[in-house]
Amino acid sequence: MSTVTVIGAGTMGAAIAWRVIAGGNEAQVLTRRPVATAIPGAKHGAVGDPITGEIVVLALPYSAYDEVLAQYEGQLDGKVLVDLSNPVDAETFDGLVVPAGSSAAAVLAEAVPGASVLKAFNTTFGATLTTGEVGDQKTAVLIAGDDADAKAALAAVVEAGGLRAVDAGSLKRAHELEALGFLQITLAATEKTSWTGGFGLTS
Repeated sequence: MSTVTVIGAGTMGAAIAWRVIAGGNEAQVLTRRPVATAIPGAKHGAVGDPITGEIVVLALPYSAYDEVLAQYEGQLDGKVLVDLSNPVDAETFDGLVVPAGSSAAAVLAEAVPGASVLKAFNTTFGATLTTGEVGDQKTAVLIAGDDADAKAALAAVVEAGGLRAVDAGSLKRAHELEALGFLQITLAATEKTSWTGGFGLTS
């Protein structure tokens, strides 16, 4: 059994925690404010509480990373640290705020060199994580990272929760995953697709 700490309980965080629990694993959910509705089966706490999970999912906007990382300085070493952000420029909504050719995951890996950083969940919407389907396809979680054991650990949790895990390559591929996530958000925001749909992956 794995324990996954999810920091953040918005649409994405709640959906991921629910999938973790559905797969028979344990979920610790940490938030800056008490949640209005508890996630059944999860252990709730506040950001700043000790992290119990060996896998830590940052279910937060990219702009909130620095504050949370500062609170957990030195405590994320040895953890599998999952970045699901799409670092969209909130002012223009027409680009990403990370350096050209880089990614939020690469920036995170530099900030927390003692953790095994993975990019995952950013190409899915919370709704498709909840339903487990994109059209007639099972929701696929694309996972990029340089640590094979870390990717296998996250993939096992994802698949136990009823979703499809797909190895998307090294952490360098986070650059392409974030571009894909940005495109999907843009299409949904302009009503070319819906927030309950998105990109599906066929075999």
